[in-house]
Amino acid sequence: MAVTLAFDVYGTLIDPRGVVVLLEQWVGDLAEDFAQTWREKQLEYAFRRGLMRHYADFAVCTRQALDYTCMYFDQALTDEQKRELLAFYRQLPVYEDAAEALKALQEDGFRLYAFSNGARESVQELLENAGIREYFQGIVSVEEQRSFKPDPGVYSYFLRQAKASNHACWLISGNPFDVIGAISAGMKGAWVQRSPRTIFDPWGVEPTLTVRRLSELSETLKRQLSSKNNT
Repeated sequence: MAVTLAFDVYGTLIDPRGVVVLLEQWVGDLAEDFAQTWREKQLEYAFRRGLMRHYADFAVCTRQALDYTCMYFDQALTDEQKRELLAFYRQLPVYEDAAEALKALQEDGFRLYAFSNGARESVQELLENAGIREYFQGIVSVEEQRSFKPDPGVYSYFLRQAKASNHACWLISGNPFDVIGAISAGMKGAWVQRSPRTIFDPWGVEPTLTVRRLSELSETLKRQLSSKNNT
């Protein structure tokens, strides 16, 4: 059976911090901290909604997190500025190593899927704008499950949608919570640790493998799989 790779999108293929360029025009030196808080609150709102079974799609979480961040930093952005920021979120920049890495993995025979907390339509648009949609056999969104990663149900949903078995499926993510969620659900998890300062959550669950860049994935995965087959 071919190995399936489930790629997280935000923070793995697409850089949420790309919004800093636009924020600098309106909040100046606060842009970096503003973007970080917005991202953290966005994820928190998704987690809370998943736990509460009070689903609203990722775009709602993103908008409400933006409202919170404006209040937190006491920044009175106009409705038009907020609309522009939210529109920009659908055109965030791709990490520079993504396209080459995906092409190599595709050529190596891996089955590639995008797997996101974002709504399917938003993810489709994002990947097309980034020029990397062509590398994926499909997009799997959590929206039909009305929950969010790391709910174990959404990983099971991915396996059903991709027609993959958990022992032959890897979750690729730059987000530790996502890697831990996938491993806890029986999948394997590769963590993309782009910065040496990023800490993996000390939960007693370790990534199946760790890479610093997406461009390392192809050779690292092939070595891992070869080693397993030879034992």
